[in-house]
Amino acid sequence: MKLSVLTGAIKPLRVNPDSGDLAKDPDIGGICYRSDQVSAGDLFVAVQGMHTDGHDFVEDAVIRGAAAVVVEKPVMADAVVVEVTDARRAMALMADVFYGSPSSKLTLIGITGTNGKTTTACLLAHILKENGFKAGVIGTIGCHFGDTIIPGTLTTPEAPDLQERLARMVDAGVSHAIIEVSSHGVVQNRIAGCRFEMGIFTNLSQDHLDFHGDMESYRAAKIRFFTEYLGRGAVSVINCDAEDGRRLAAIMSEAETITVGTVPTDTTSDSPALWDVRGEIRSYDQSGISGRIVLPSGAFDYHCPLVGRFNAENILCAASGAFVLGVRPGAIRQSLASFGAVAGRLEKVAGSASRHVFVDYSHTPDALQNVLGALKPIVAGRLICVFGCGGDRDKGKRPQMGNIAATLADLAIVTSDNPRTEPPEKIIADILAGVRPTGKVEVPASQLDACFDGNMYVVEEDRSKAIQLGIRVSLPGDCVLIAGKGHETYQIIGETTIDFDDRVHAEKALAECDALVKSHDQTLCKKS
Repeated sequence: MKLSVLTGAIKPLRVNPDSGDLAKDPDIGGICYRSDQVSAGDLFVAVQGMHTDGHDFVEDAVIRGAAAVVVEKPVMADAVVVEVTDARRAMALMADVFYGSPSSKLTLIGITGTNGKTTTACLLAHILKENGFKAGVIGTIGCHFGDTIIPGTLTTPEAPDLQERLARMVDAGVSHAIIEVSSHGVVQNRIAGCRFEMGIFTNLSQDHLDFHGDMESYRAAKIRFFTEYLGRGAVSVINCDAEDGRRLAAIMSEAETITVGTVPTDTTSDSPALWDVRGEIRSYDQSGISGRIVLPSGAFDYHCPLVGRFNAENILCAASGAFVLGVRPGAIRQSLASFGAVAGRLEKVAGSASRHVFVDYSHTPDALQNVLGALKPIVAGRLICVFGCGGDRDKGKRPQMGNIAATLADLAIVTSDNPRTEPPEKIIADILAGVRPTGKVEVPASQLDACFDGNMYVVEEDRSKAIQLGIRVSLPGDCVLIAGKGHETYQIIGETTIDFDDRVHAEKALAECDALVKSHDQTLCKKS
């Protein structure tokens, strides 16, 4: 594709085709934002990252064969130089053109919020698939459509990757694409050029303040998705159970909006309610959630295998989105009943039936409180929580999460998450600032046994050992929650990424625990 076709989608400050000996309008073979991925004939876009500046890699990109570069400040390069005011936005708009504007050929749905995006996206995709639509998801757990799975590390991919995946969906015959829209994705214009027909808001609580600086800026990013990226005729589905949802609904009052919310269980289904769609929770336990959903066209009772009361809001958002997209209430009910688990979202680890071990992605105070609060009333025994906090991320949430874990769990085991370039002991110290005010006493890992009294916490920096410890000291009927990393299959220590899957380590620890129990039972049989 000619460079002039791509620059036609933006308003460059200037184009200097005489900076090198190349043709003035070169053919572009791809769009790259990493110089080490540039091939001959590519367009390199110099974007500002959290730790590096793409302008420092322009020379490397040209050496590797870049035919043109997009920059925000003057550079000398042996390639066509396109200068713009916002390189990320320009990259997104050009990527849309390069890949044939794929979002215009899809029903595009964006889901945003602090928690619940992945579960809501997967649940909505499941309902659509069960009712004859070809749906795909792009989000925290990667890109999924048909039999295709594309791993990813960003909730909302960088614009060229996002548009490439949407284009692959179009080629595969996908009709509905669901994107998890992160606040980073909005602020960094990764979704510029996307044509959304629906936006879903799940909730808002503290996260990413290392990036946004304060809650108002974080909140503004979420609101901006609805006010800037939803076009005329698009529908907003807004969870109004919390104040931020009600504020957003007020802002969107002039647009087509579906407000959703739960009502007390003692409210009759035909009573007046403020929300367009309302849900009633009848019961919830380890088998899932049962309730009732009241839509404008009628009501239905449902059961969904998702564990945790907080998932009722995700169910309500997904069901409302499916209803707007034309799925009948009865079909929604059947699809909810057949839904399976979401990777790393209160995902039960296979192993001993006498102990319940869950892995969950909860890495924010609100998410951790929701998950522990959901498990506590349905666990027959004690609740053990193994968790840590990520390095180089929002430090303010660390003591909050420490306080929540120590308060709600019978035993909190503080460990590493993805420390990245921060010393793990510094991160743990921040967490303990919230643990200690609860009055719980620190016990060395070597001295902890199955008879712990519920007034203790343990620090074990090695995450593998922490998981093993939590399962080893559990008793039949106890529940172990391993929180923070969920579906992730890696751990980032310093600048190195290693293989690490909480589920794999938990399965190993369960197997060792079962082997010890079996050996003990055999010994008792021989003595008798």
